[in-house]
Amino acid sequence: MEVRAEFKKFYDVEADALVVTIYEGEKAEEGALRELDERSGGLLQELIGSDEMRGKQGDTVYVHKPGNIRASRLLLVGGGKREDFSVDRVRKMTGSAARFLRSKGVRSMALLRRSQLEVSASAQAAVEGVLTGLFEPDFYKTEDKEERRISELILVAANPGSENELSQGVERGRIIADAINLSRELSNEPSSTLTPTEFAERARETATRFGLDIDVLDEARMKDLGMGALLGVARGSDEPAKLIVLGYTPDGAEPMGNAGELLAIVGKGITFDSGGISLKPADGMEKMKYDMSGAATTLAAMRAIAQLKPAVNVIGVMPTSENMPSGRAYKPGDVLRAMSGKTIEVINTDAEGRLILADAIAYARKLGATRMIDLATLTGAVSVALGTINVAIMGNDQAFIDELRAAAREVGERFWQLPMDDEYRDLIKSDIADIKNSAGRYAGTITAAWFLREFAEGIKWAHLDIAGTAWENERKSYMAKGPTGVGVRTLINYVCNHAGRA
Repeated sequence: MEVRAEFKKFYDVEADALVVTIYEGEKAEEGALRELDERSGGLLQELIGSDEMRGKQGDTVYVHKPGNIRASRLLLVGGGKREDFSVDRVRKMTGSAARFLRSKGVRSMALLRRSQLEVSASAQAAVEGVLTGLFEPDFYKTEDKEERRISELILVAANPGSENELSQGVERGRIIADAINLSRELSNEPSSTLTPTEFAERARETATRFGLDIDVLDEARMKDLGMGALLGVARGSDEPAKLIVLGYTPDGAEPMGNAGELLAIVGKGITFDSGGISLKPADGMEKMKYDMSGAATTLAAMRAIAQLKPAVNVIGVMPTSENMPSGRAYKPGDVLRAMSGKTIEVINTDAEGRLILADAIAYARKLGATRMIDLATLTGAVSVALGTINVAIMGNDQAFIDELRAAAREVGERFWQLPMDDEYRDLIKSDIADIKNSAGRYAGTITAAWFLREFAEGIKWAHLDIAGTAWENERKSYMAKGPTGVGVRTLINYVCNHAGRA
C-alpha cells in the first residue's frame, strides 16, 4: 500500500473516500466541519446530532457523492468525547474505518486529521490502525478469500504548519505497522512451512534487506556451547533446532557484544508444540503453530529498529525448535544441563519454552547483554489469570519494569505486573537437580518466570508472558481474528525511549 501525507485542503484531495471524525456534542459551526458542511449543502448540519451520528464510538454514516469535494464518498465516524480521545482510539477507529471501506470496494482512502492530539503520534497511530486493520490471515484460501484491496492511504492535516510532524508520523506508523504484520504473518504460518530452518532463512532475508548482522547457530555449535536445555527439547523432532541472533548497531557505535550498553530481546520460537511426551489434548492443538510468537515479535521489532535507527545497541535472540514426541524425545524425569551449568529436572515436557529460553538468555549474557527483555507464549496459566486483555510482566528490577509498562501504555498495550516473592522460588526446587521445569498448577506464570530468572543473574531482566494476548479468537471491528503481533509496538517504543535517555 502507498502511504503518504498530503498538504492540500481536504476537499481538494483525490480519493475514493474521505474519513472524518465527529466528536460527541460537536456542531458543524467552525473549522473543517463548517467547510465540509458548506461544500456538502448542509449535510453535516442535518446528520450531526441525529440518531445516525451522535459522535459516539461506533457511530458510522456513509455518504455517496457528498458534494463539492474531490472524494467521491464520505465516511463520518464517531470518536466519542473529545477529551477522552487517545492515540489508541485513533488506532482502533481508523482500523474499523479501513475494514468498512474495503468491504465497500474502496481502493483509496483519505483521513482528515483534526484531533487535539500531538500531530506525529496521532498520524502514526492512524497509519498503524489502517495497515494492521487490513491484515487478513487468509493466505492459504483459494475460495472466499478477501480479494479487495485498499491500495492508497492519505493523511490530510486540517491545519497548516504541521507538515513535518505529519510526514514523520506517517512514515513511523508505516514502519511499525509493517513490523506488526510481519509478526502476525509468521505466527500464522503452518508449522509444516515455518520450520526452524525456514525461520532462520526469513531472518536472513530480513537482515540482508535492512542491514542487520546475523548469526545462526546450528545444533553442532549449540552442543559445543553446552546448550543441553534447548537441545533436549529439540531431540524429539526431525527438524533441527536453530538459535538465531540478529544485531543492530547504530552509526558510530561499537559492534554488538563489545563493552557498553547492549539491550537484548529474547523471543521463544517453538514452531510447533505438541507437548512432547506430555502430549497436549487434541482440541486446539492446531493453534500451537503460534508458539513461536515471541520469536516472531523479536524479528519484527528488530526489523523496525533497523529502520528507525535509535542510538543504542540491540540484539534479538531467537531460539527455535519443535517440541515433538518420538523415540528420541526427552522425557519426564530426565535431567538436562543448561549452558549456564545449572541442572534441570524435567517434570513436564510441555514446559519446554522455558528450557529453550534458558539457553538463549545465557547466550545473550555471553554476548554482553546488560539488560534483557524476554517474551514468550509461555503458560496457559496467564490466560486464566489475565485473559486476553493484559500481558503479564515480571522481572528483577522495578525501575526497568516501570519503564516497560510506561512504554506499553504510550502505544496502547496493557501490561500487568505479577509478584515475584522469594517464596515462589521454593516451588521450583528439585530433589535431584538444581531446579525443576514445572511447579504444577499453582502460580504457574510466576514460577515459570522464576525459572527464567535463574538464568538472568547479574543483569536487568524483564519477562513478558504473551500466551493470552498473542492470538485473538474473535474478529474485532478493527482487526481480524488470529495472531495479534502483541508486544511489537511496546518493544520498539521502549528501545527508542531508552535510546533517548542514554
